[in-house]
Amino acid sequence: MGMNIFVLAGYGFTNPLNLFFGWMATAFYRFFDSYGLAIIFLTVVTRALLIPLNVRSQRSMLKQQALASQQAEIRRKYPDDKTKQQEEITKLLQANGAASFGGCLLPFLQLVFLLPIYAVVRGPLRYISGMSRDNLVALGSLFNMKANEAIDNNISIINNLRESPEILRQAVSDGLLRLDQLINMNFLGLDLSLTPTINPTKLLGSDWKTYLPLLVIPLLVLLTTLLQTRITNVLKPTRLADKKAKEAKERAKNNPARQGQTEPNSMETSMKMMLWMMPVFMLFTTFMLPAAMAFYWIVGNIMGVIQQIIIFYMFTKPYELKLAEMELLKANAFKKSKDNAEDEALNSSKKKKKK
Repeated sequence: MGMNIFVLAGYGFTNPLNLFFGWMATAFYRFFDSYGLAIIFLTVVTRALLIPLNVRSQRSMLKQQALASQQAEIRRKYPDDKTKQQEEITKLLQANGAASFGGCLLPFLQLVFLLPIYAVVRGPLRYISGMSRDNLVALGSLFNMKANEAIDNNISIINNLRESPEILRQAVSDGLLRLDQLINMNFLGLDLSLTPTINPTKLLGSDWKTYLPLLVIPLLVLLTTLLQTRITNVLKPTRLADKKAKEAKERAKNNPARQGQTEPNSMETSMKMMLWMMPVFMLFTTFMLPAAMAFYWIVGNIMGVIQQIIIFYMFTKPYELKLAEMELLKANAFKKSKDNAEDEALNSSKKKKKK
């Protein structure tokens, strides 16, 4: 079952990220001798690679929150010139080290990492067992599979070989594969090579013991996605800024001079829609992909929750405490100044009465 990156390079042109993630998946599979554990640790490493960028993005959001009042002043100063608003706000953020491409780069990198992981999940014989393209094509031809399908979707080959012992013996006899190259895709009683389904024929038929337990995968995808969405929304560093924005909108209703200090809420509405659409999208795609891919999403969601909690207690909460302390000092200073002004007015009034 041995494989190295040089053997994979001999397969022809392959995305380097596919090779990298395939190499990691192989290392974990050889160490744990478990496909499920290999996916878990592959997910952990993938998320860990994104932590520095995530932290940088969170710091940038905290700095932007600290500059919220100055941004509001810029919007008030140029209420009808959105281009000028953006230019001045960009200058302000750059001058204070708050401008960061991380917020846009993070989702992009998550997508970039998702594609090679999807390739590894669909092609375990290629990326984990290290089988050559020629052997994969030959195996696929035994089941009337096209060359590209046999190379990219090895899970179909694994399932077909499992259901056809005679063809498996023939393939081993012809030297197309070794028995130790077949990946055991069972984990915790679930066959991760199969795709969850709601087809009554499979759920209530002779294969119900295989397909019925797989429904736990879509359920966990939905629950963990909703959990991550909720935790992210509750612990996001912009929640104080959202509170201040709402207060600013209330003040703007009663004070025309403050009009233009608040941003339109179209982006906020779009974000809320995305937060609720994502779990639905994830649930839908779970019934279209191998359970192994959905298992990756489940572990990824759990990692995302843990990461969000760690970042909150390391960066966001200390910032909020510091901000609350500053707000208290400001309020006390204002109260003291007001009390002094009232005392001066009272003393001045007493002096006038004496005269």
